[in-house]
Amino acid sequence: MYANFVSSIDGIVALEAGTAPSGGIISGRNEADRFVMGLLRAFADAVLVGAGTVRAEGPRALWTPEFIFPAATDGFRALRHSLKREGEPRLVIVSARGELDPGHRALQVGALVLTTTSSAARLRSVLPSVTEVRAVSDTDPIDVHEILQLLKADGHHRILTEGGPRLFGQMVANDQVDELFLTVSPVVVGQKGERSFGLVHGVDFGRTPKNGRLLSARRHGSHLFLRYRLEAAA
Repeated sequence: MYANFVSSIDGIVALEAGTAPSGGIISGRNEADRFVMGLLRAFADAVLVGAGTVRAEGPRALWTPEFIFPAATDGFRALRHSLKREGEPRLVIVSARGELDPGHRALQVGALVLTTTSSAARLRSVLPSVTEVRAVSDTDPIDVHEILQLLKADGHHRILTEGGPRLFGQMVANDQVDELFLTVSPVVVGQKGERSFGLVHGVDFGRTPKNGRLLSARRHGSHLFLRYRLEAAA
C-alpha cells in the first residue's frame, strides 16, 4: 500500500468539511501536486479513503485520475491500459458509523463502502444502488487487516490511500503502508480544536516512532515533493 498527502508547513493535512475542498485549500491547487495525485491514482487498483475525507473534500469530489488533473486524461488512460487496469480505480470508503451523504457524487457514480454490521443495513437502504455496502467488522474502528484482506480477495493489490489522518494512522500503526508520497505546501494553516488535523490523528506511537527513509525529493516552485519508504512495512 502507498499513501499520498499534501501538508502545510506546520503539518496540517486535513480540514473538516467546509465550502471548498480541504486538499485544495492546503495545496493552493498547485498544478504539480494535482498531477502527482492523478498519476498515483492511475497506478492504483483501488483508492482507499475514510468518510471524513469524503466529507472534507466536498459533495462533488471524485477519486479518479481525470478528476484531479483533467489535462492528462489521455495519458492516465494510456498508462492504465499499459498496466492492464481498465476503467477507473475502485473507490473504497471506510465508514464505521455510516456518516455518508447519499447525494455525494462519488456515491452516485458508484463506490464500495466498508462498514460495521450495526451500520450496514441502514446504509444499504439509503445509499444509491450502484454503491456496494459490505459489513466487515463489529468494531469501531474497523480492523485494518480485515479491510486489506477483503480488498486483496477482490483482486486489488496496488492500493492507494489518501486518508484521512485517522485511517492513515491506523494503517501505519499496523505497518501496512509501504511508501508515503508527501507534498509540502508553502502555507501555514494553524490548528484549533477539531477543525484541522496532522498527518496522523488518534494514534500515538509514543517512544517507538515509525521510521521512514527518504527515497526522493523534488521541487516545483516553493512546493516540495517527498517520497518515503516506511521501514517496518517494507
